[in-house]
Amino acid sequence: MNATTILSKLVSFPVLGGESNLTIIHWIKEYIESHGISTTLVPNEENTKASLHCRIGPAVDGGTILSGHTDVVPVKGQTWDTDPFTLTEKNGKLFARGSCDMKGFVACCLAVLPAMIKADLKTPIYFAFSYDEEIGCLAAPDLIAHIKTTYEETPKYAIIGEPSLLEPVIGKKGVCYVKTEVNGSAGHSSGIHKEISAIHESTRLIVWLENKMKTIATVSSDDRFDPPHSTVHVGQINGGVATNIVADYCCFEWDIRVIPKDDIHQLFEDYYAFCAERETAIRKKYTGFKITNTLVHPPVPALDTKETDSIVGLVQKLTGNHSWKTVAYAAEAGQFHEAGYESIICGPGSIEQAHRANEFVTQEQLDSCVEILEKLVKELS
Repeated sequence: MNATTILSKLVSFPVLGGESNLTIIHWIKEYIESHGISTTLVPNEENTKASLHCRIGPAVDGGTILSGHTDVVPVKGQTWDTDPFTLTEKNGKLFARGSCDMKGFVACCLAVLPAMIKADLKTPIYFAFSYDEEIGCLAAPDLIAHIKTTYEETPKYAIIGEPSLLEPVIGKKGVCYVKTEVNGSAGHSSGIHKEISAIHESTRLIVWLENKMKTIATVSSDDRFDPPHSTVHVGQINGGVATNIVADYCCFEWDIRVIPKDDIHQLFEDYYAFCAERETAIRKKYTGFKITNTLVHPPVPALDTKETDSIVGLVQKLTGNHSWKTVAYAAEAGQFHEAGYESIICGPGSIEQAHRANEFVTQEQLDSCVEILEKLVKELS
């Protein structure tokens, strides 16, 4: 099967982040094993989801991991011109949810599998396909750990096929989402001086976060990124039941995206310390005051590949693109990088098409990705 035919099958599995991906992962497993390659599944504790990895080629050090995820974001609330889970071609564009992000890359890997098997590979190629990437890159740590314990040899490179228009991406910011909940005291708004408004206290925390971002920006920067500093953003806030009632509960969700040189955990420690200060001060007036912080998902580490790393030269040679760029979106590349593999993002399609109605990847990008992977096979043979 060619990449387009495989992509047509992959997008027909409407597996959203957080949902069971067993339908699509078992189809991929059967496809790979039909070519004589054994695969390994890495299930979650409930056995409702699984990642997959396999090796093509000899068991020697220096191999290359091709990484992709099998889940997609929802289509609810979006206006599509076509069925989002049926691949539809129009004027050289292939429309479907996940066609760009990132089943297109997975389809290309599977399409080139026969060539990988036929080739006399000197170093191996690995497939590493995960679940729940779209809700926080949750499965990658277990998948990477399983790869490390399964194979006696050590891979050297990891190519993560997120949509980059097949341009090498050497850096991305680390990211984490946090939910902050504030409990105050309810009462008539005319007695605000006697009560503790959860909304008022939440705004103090939000202003602290904004000021913290401004402070960090003055002392730490990385010109590879736009903006060149770490960012903090509050995206949701909820609280109160009526204008004339002091709110006894408010919650807000925020994200932090850090450049590689900044420590995401240090910002958390500083923020938690400020929250503790507010609790101590307010409990003198109202003992029930409480601030609770919950990580919506664990921090995803930054990608900090140096332009002099050998993975960059390899991918530039394969793509014919001798530039590089950085991105701000989350991806599993930082996790592979943190695990010790020289990592880079390079995949078909544009991130501008991801997560929106009428998502598409062009046939040209898909074909080019296949050619790049075929060049990788020759390079490793």
